[in-house]
Amino acid sequence: MSTPQVATDLPCRVREIEHVRIPMADGVELAARVWLPEGAEEAPVPAILEYIPYRRRDMTRPRDAVMHPYFAGHGYAAVRVDMRGSGDSDGVLSDEYIQLELDDGCEILRWLAQQPWCNGTAGMIGISWGGFNGLQIAAMQPPELKTVISVCATDDRYADDVHYMGGCLLGDNLSWASTMFAFNSLPPDPEMVGEQWRALWFERLRANEPWVVEWLRHPHRTNYWKHGSVCEDWNDIQCPVMAVSGWADGYSNAVFRLMENLKVPRQGLIGPWSHKYPHEGVPGPAIGFLQEAVRWWDHWLKGRDNGMDREPVLRAWLQDSVPPFTRYQERPGRWLAEPEWPSRHVTMETLQLDGSGRLRSEGEPVDNEPLTIQSPLSVGLFAGKWCSYAATPDLPHDQREEDGGALVFESAPLEKSLELLGAVVLEVELCSDRPVAMLAARLSDVAPNDKATRVTYGVLNLCHRDSHEQPEEMVPGKRYRLRLTLNGCAQHFPVGHRLRLSLSTSYFPLTWAPPEPVRLTIFPAGSRFSIPAHQPHDEPPEPEFEKPEGAPPIDQVALETAHNNWFVKRDLANDISTLEVINDPGWTRLTEVDLEIKRSTREWYTYCGDDFGSLRGETLCEWGLRRGDWQVETITRTVMTCDMEHFYIHAQLDAWEGETRVFSRNWDESIPRKLV
Repeated sequence: MSTPQVATDLPCRVREIEHVRIPMADGVELAARVWLPEGAEEAPVPAILEYIPYRRRDMTRPRDAVMHPYFAGHGYAAVRVDMRGSGDSDGVLSDEYIQLELDDGCEILRWLAQQPWCNGTAGMIGISWGGFNGLQIAAMQPPELKTVISVCATDDRYADDVHYMGGCLLGDNLSWASTMFAFNSLPPDPEMVGEQWRALWFERLRANEPWVVEWLRHPHRTNYWKHGSVCEDWNDIQCPVMAVSGWADGYSNAVFRLMENLKVPRQGLIGPWSHKYPHEGVPGPAIGFLQEAVRWWDHWLKGRDNGMDREPVLRAWLQDSVPPFTRYQERPGRWLAEPEWPSRHVTMETLQLDGSGRLRSEGEPVDNEPLTIQSPLSVGLFAGKWCSYAATPDLPHDQREEDGGALVFESAPLEKSLELLGAVVLEVELCSDRPVAMLAARLSDVAPNDKATRVTYGVLNLCHRDSHEQPEEMVPGKRYRLRLTLNGCAQHFPVGHRLRLSLSTSYFPLTWAPPEPVRLTIFPAGSRFSIPAHQPHDEPPEPEFEKPEGAPPIDQVALETAHNNWFVKRDLANDISTLEVINDPGWTRLTEVDLEIKRSTREWYTYCGDDFGSLRGETLCEWGLRRGDWQVETITRTVMTCDMEHFYIHAQLDAWEGETRVFSRNWDESIPRKLV
């Protein structure tokens, strides 16, 4: 992770309040940490709220220390709130983005506006969950909220989140549910809540459920997912929005949609980064994002004419061609600036699929011989994560490892360089031999030495070809013409490189595979591949960003050696393949709160041969907190298996206080597949 330079000359001195209780209407109190510029009680300032469930006292403390005092040092009241049921707050947390969470957020904003150090106005900032609820609360139009900075978030909870993609079930649905299963098992800090810590802990333990079960019960776009999806009515958002993501993040598509559809002042920023704030961005280059945020706050919360309202609508990092690798420290490239989106500098160019395996320009003669593909389950073992967290080598490997099980179409070597900006689109005519099928499409940059770097990809559950709300089985043997939009990208292809389109019928474990093996027949005559060709221009000029800076980091001491890795294991004797993911930073000491934390997570994704009923995902989280004689640990385990008709979930939760196990519960659930 990039380490921002410490800003030593902040305009304001900062006073920190470690623990503040914010009352809700039903009697629950939420815990907050507040940073105030000196003199705010005499000269009130706008408030900046970050409102998430990730434990401000310990888990996000290092990140918070760099960002929030920086905002306070520039004349804002920075407030970091633990959501109901998380950290040191009362209550329980039952799911993502429920109405109670959003109502609490509006109450927090009202409370902030009433404080003597606040001038009655506020902005919201957040990454991931906090980026989501910033948009969602903005759509409720609380009068105190004047602007939002939403980082690594989405406007569409069904089509473009961690759960489903193109109607396909994502593997991250299991791993993310397991992460929250672990978070929800931890107690508040006794130093903050006193003797009631144990009662609050047991309330959480008794209420804790493996959320993966509920998410599997909603495989289609129902009201469950429409709630909190601000794309349902763009006009609900009436305040300025900055939307931020990265090409290695899972949420870059939302930036394009927000820029295209919001009717308010807006700005999009997409860098090379994974799921991180851009001042900590990996892959780099990281940027001075906190300076950009302050400029945004200064304009929309303090009315300063600093030109922020005249910035390009979209700023995006055009990535240069690089060899394939699972973790990059830097992605070379340059910034693009677009005055509007969709951009007049982007035109869609169409390539024709050819029965000989070529991508040809429109008008060239083509071979229209139909082609078939039935992929092995191994396609996907080198795909990386749906959303890179840059904590492990979780980016895609050389695509030659995948293409042996795919149907490949490749262009001739480029005679002139090519820039892409936006989403590539596949229109394909096909038929399936099974009623439930999927199609995965990948665009790769193939170098003259044949190394293939994945640029973008997309997946589609073919039962969702016409609707995510009312999917229908495929009729075996019937021809269909389908449209699959791949993730947006910004990529430079040099002279001599080739574009490769790869199609497969499975992509496990990035997505769960269909119930049984599928053979697709592709008809090249009815298939097209459209690419968003970007024309270089000088208007507006390429943006420049300052170097990352922030407030001083806190002291952290690693007590154990971190262990982060991905392993692909092939048991040839039994024909069993396993992807093992390890994210284990070991015990770490946070000196300023005299607290040690542990957050070890392991995942295994397994299949046997060509047996689609053998798919198995398992997660194991061993998390703990300790200070002196006080020590708690929780172990949460989730196992997901399937057959043709059902998914099966087995989950376990064990909690320990010192050497004594004080809570234990098991779950066994069966969920119908419903065309997944």
